[in-house]
Order: sequence, then C-alpha cells, then structure tokens
Amino acid sequence: MISARTKAALAAAKAKGTRLGNPIADAQAKGTARTKAAAEQFASNVLPIILPLKAEGASLRKIAEALNARGIATARGGTWAATQVAGILRRAG
Repeated sequence: MISARTKAALAAAKAKGTRLGNPIADAQAKGTARTKAAAEQFASNVLPIILPLKAEGASLRKIAEALNARGIATARGGTWAATQVAGILRRAG
C-alpha cells in the first residue's frame, strides 16, 4: 500500500510539473563546472609565463622555482612544485 501511494503521489507531482530527482546532483555538477572553468582560466593566465621557460629547456622543477622567485602564487595561493607545472602543461595540451 505504501508503495502504491508513493507512486501515485510522485505521478501527481510529476503531472503538476514538479521536477523530481536529487537537487544535490545538479548543484555538484554546477560546482564542478565552475571549478574546471576557474582552473582553465588560471592555466591560461600562467601559461604565457611557463611556455618560454619550457622552450629554453628548463626542467619542471626549474620552472616552478622561477615562478616562486617571481612571486606568482598557485591557484590556491601556495608555492609551485614540478607537479603543478606539469598539470598546467597537461591542461594546455
């Protein structure tokens, strides 16, 4: 009986145009999209600094040291490491 009442109530709500489902999933998807967009923006801002250093033959570690020496913070405000430089280069393709 409970199942029948629940199904009837959901069908009635759906007929009224109520959106059914998990609202948290939508919020998570929007948050993920916003985070990815911010990462893309940060990468595009710092890439013009990284690419010339890479073209000179600098290692990822040396590029990280150069970024830290110039006072350029990471996306989260920290110091650079080779793995973060590699991530920026990977994101750039």
